Amino acid sequence: MRKLIMKMSVSVDGFVSDADGGKDWLFKTGDAESLAWSVGKIREAGLIIMGRKSFETMAPYWPTATGPFAAPMNEIPKAVFTRNGFKGIGTGHTSNPELSSAADSWSQARVMDGDLAEGIRQLKSEEGKPIVAIGGAEFMQCLIATGLIDEYHLAVHPVALGSGLPIFTGLQMPLYLKLIEVKAFPGGIVVQSYG
Repeated sequence: MRKLIMKMSVSVDGFVSDADGGKDWLFKTGDAESLAWSVGKIREAGLIIMGRKSFETMAPYWPTATGPFAAPMNEIPKAVFTRNGFKGIGTGHTSNPELSSAADSWSQARVMDGDLAEGIRQLKSEEGKPIVAIGGAEFMQCLIATGLIDEYHLAVHPVALGSGLPIFTGLQMPLYLKLIEVKAFPGGIVVQSYG
């Protein structure tokens, strides 16, 4: 049985994006060490999962992206969770074999369109490296509600947004977590890992 890890960046006041979904503040508060940590966490994944909205935003971007996240985002298998259907994305075949392979990693994502908790249980029961959940607030809220997350890795950025989209909203009861590790980075990001 493999672990499900939620990896999320949040503001000090607990928002994952501003009220309009903007996340430009993420790129103003990082540093080389926090970037290396974040890329390392993604590289540990055997499967990356996200909701349909995030998937549809990321799938066209990553195959042609450069930078430290590009390789793991294009190489690691993915699963997309949807409640409203999913038409898929184009195969992205080009004359460039590297771009074609990267696009295929997105077009061949597993589509999970049934019950979220049941889908998560199915993925966790499979052999392999951990599952890492990324994406937006709505998907994370639903994922948290399943009670199936094994570890929370929250990268707390040194910015207060005042309002925005939280992920720990609508809990039916308090969610008690055990602090596993705290790691501070030079630019001010503090990663709090909970189990």
